[in-house]
Amino acid sequence: MRDFGFVRFEPGDVFTEHYWRDRWYSVKEVRAPDGTLKGHYCDITRPAELSAGRLVVEDLDLDLWVSADGTDVRRLDEDEFAASGLLTTDPEAAAAAVAALDELDALAREGGLGTLLR
Repeated sequence: MRDFGFVRFEPGDVFTEHYWRDRWYSVKEVRAPDGTLKGHYCDITRPAELSAGRLVVEDLDLDLWVSADGTDVRRLDEDEFAASGLLTTDPEAAAAAVAALDELDALAREGGLGTLLR
């Protein structure tokens, strides 16, 4: 079990992960064992790639949590992103990561992430 204070991930929770080859994020739909939606955990990543039959996704440290009812939208790990050095080593990727976080945040606040997952 992992209790983050705003959500608790427990044994039996089901994570359905969604990846895109043209977007700088992945979205994990998190459900309790009974199927109740807990929320969405979004990782800011480079676009997903298939390499030698494996899905490869590079996590860029920024995250977003969106509760099931959409009332709790919180940006996570911005300190880790700042400390990663990406702003210096790859400014274009850093800008794309921040833009992706802004996009997901806006989607979440304007009606949820459901449109992405259809």
